[in-house]
Amino acid sequence: MSVRILALVGSLRAGSHNRQLAEAAAKFAPEGADVEIFEGLADIPFYNEDIDVEGSVPAPAARLREAAGSANGFLLFSPEYNGTIPAVLKNAIDWLSRPYGASGFGGKPVVVVGTAFGQYGGVWAQDDTRKAVGIAGGKVIEEIKLSIPGSVTRFAETHPADDAEVAAQLTEVVAALHGHAGEAVAA
Repeated sequence: MSVRILALVGSLRAGSHNRQLAEAAAKFAPEGADVEIFEGLADIPFYNEDIDVEGSVPAPAARLREAAGSANGFLLFSPEYNGTIPAVLKNAIDWLSRPYGASGFGGKPVVVVGTAFGQYGGVWAQDDTRKAVGIAGGKVIEEIKLSIPGSVTRFAETHPADDAEVAAQLTEVVAALHGHAGEAVAA
């Protein structure tokens, strides 16, 4: 049985190190785990209940909800913008939190990881992301964490997939999430 993990990346920058982390996570996913990086967060309008009307939900938001509906777990990649979660990732969480009582996260396991330039690797943003996604209905797996500091220098010449330490850490993260998601599917 394959476990589908939906990855959401909180950076839209073409050379985003968090995007590269997501690519590495997909590359190192264990057998039976399919990590899909969601494309299109930039196209989703800011959440507004006035446009979240059954039958006329904006197409990009509907695609996100559809992808979330078929996912068994979530892997969120958050850089740190001014000490907190990037707006694009928060917006995705907001869309998935609705309609009220029917969260796209639906109690599914969620892991938050990331990298940032600062010395703590985006810990504040990742903590805020965990809080928001937990309130939005996700089952946050608190013991699985990965915050990589110094992204600008560490990944200046090296893709995260080619950094042996990061590759090993990501492999552990995805394998652990795969285990939680697999348990949820079997239950």
